[in-house]
Amino acid sequence: MNTTLRSSLKSSVAGREASGRRQARLPAPVSRVGPCRPVATLAAPPPASSHAPAPAAPATKLELSELTAVSPLDGRYGRLSAPLRNIFSEYGLIRFRILVECRWLQQLSRIPAVTEVPPFSPAANAILDKLCTPEGCTPEIALRVKAIEKTTNHDVKAVEYVLKEQFRSNPELAAVLEFTHFACTSEDINNLSHALMLKEAVHGHVLPTMDKLISELARLSREFADVPMLSRTHGQTASPTTMGKEMAVFAYRLQRQRDQLAAVPYLGKMAGAVGNYNAHMSAYPEVDWQAVAAEFVPSLGLEFNPYVTQIEPHDYIAELYSAMIRFNNILIDFDRDLWGYISLGYFKQRTIAGEVGSSTMPHKVNPIDFENSEGNLGMANALMDHLINKLPISRWQRDLTDSTVLRNLGVGVGHSLLAYAASLKGISKLQIDLARLASDLDNSWEVLAEPIQTVMRRYGVPEPYEKLKAFTRGNRVTQESMMTFVDGIDGLPQPAKEQLKKLTPANYIGNAAQQATSLPHHL
Repeated sequence: MNTTLRSSLKSSVAGREASGRRQARLPAPVSRVGPCRPVATLAAPPPASSHAPAPAAPATKLELSELTAVSPLDGRYGRLSAPLRNIFSEYGLIRFRILVECRWLQQLSRIPAVTEVPPFSPAANAILDKLCTPEGCTPEIALRVKAIEKTTNHDVKAVEYVLKEQFRSNPELAAVLEFTHFACTSEDINNLSHALMLKEAVHGHVLPTMDKLISELARLSREFADVPMLSRTHGQTASPTTMGKEMAVFAYRLQRQRDQLAAVPYLGKMAGAVGNYNAHMSAYPEVDWQAVAAEFVPSLGLEFNPYVTQIEPHDYIAELYSAMIRFNNILIDFDRDLWGYISLGYFKQRTIAGEVGSSTMPHKVNPIDFENSEGNLGMANALMDHLINKLPISRWQRDLTDSTVLRNLGVGVGHSLLAYAASLKGISKLQIDLARLASDLDNSWEVLAEPIQTVMRRYGVPEPYEKLKAFTRGNRVTQESMMTFVDGIDGLPQPAKEQLKKLTPANYIGNAAQQATSLPHHL
């Protein structure tokens, strides 16, 4: 023990002894920590003070509506997302499950070896066909499924029981009740239902809306093909372009991603508990069940996946959302550029009577549609990115981590459609300000340093880049000073000088206008 520590301990002991002489000793040591309590009482609150506020009254239970919904998709934006309710809601999932179950029963009736399920009459098929439609599979039937699920605690089994109830009214179907859900695992029904949901949403809503966006950008490209605009690279003035050509860039980029989305196949399986047709073959070993599945899945408009476990591995869903995220990222880029062009004054926004831009600044007309679009695209991408990373991963032949995630298939799609609608609304308000564009160009004669030094290179004028750099960087360049500079270039032929003096920031646009007008050939 070192000297300093020993001295400190001695002082401490001496101090305690002196203190003990000055005051009465306590009968026993007292711990600063309170006595131990049973674990169950540790979280108990202290006794209520007489001054404590009265406990709050229980919150009123609100009925679900657009006003009380937790998700803005069903609340504030419920009107815009309403078309997706028939697809991605709990009712939509039940509707597609019923469709798959009915079609599978019809498939069994067409297999000669399955003699227990003879071919159905037109009347029996009509019952099954109607259940496969939204008109036949009503919300009331879905409510019955939910009621039975309270007992089964299994949603797919509840669908099977409800179908058996429906089938009992027809003698043919009543005779084959136990072939409902024959040899199926729940995921045989679910994976096909999810694929049908996604296909209906993408082809019925997403692609048509993407097409509207691309069409609108193509229209802007045509209208503004010849409208010169000052470019900005790194936020600094750069070689001019045209507004139409910049719109063409976005239209072309979006079209590529739209086409890749449209090309994604929707895969499905009907292979039993672990993908080997075990149960099927135990009952009917003489039937080529993989061939049956390879016929059945495409009959639903899907592509057969021959190699699966209990689940279809969901890789195509990751491909689908990846294409949507790429489309959305390009649209974010567009939204931000338009936001910037509005800020620069290149576009004004058509005002709408009654709208308020700011609660305190009456003059404001904010680019809220492009901001709304950008925000919803970010939400959509975050959600879909999780599905991309989660869904292709499953422990061994099956785990349940995908189940709750798959219930969110429509959320990213919903936010995407909200964003597309917002961008379209923003585009519809745009009014180009030609005078502001022209003024910006006329104040940026320094951008002609590029063509002048390039022509000087052609004619062998020494150090052309360096001469223009010294003339322009950090200096105010005007039309007059630029023309004076051109006149003073030694070694440059006079015809070349005259040609350069015809250049202005407004006509130095390369082939931007031609690129804009030729866009239709590339879409």
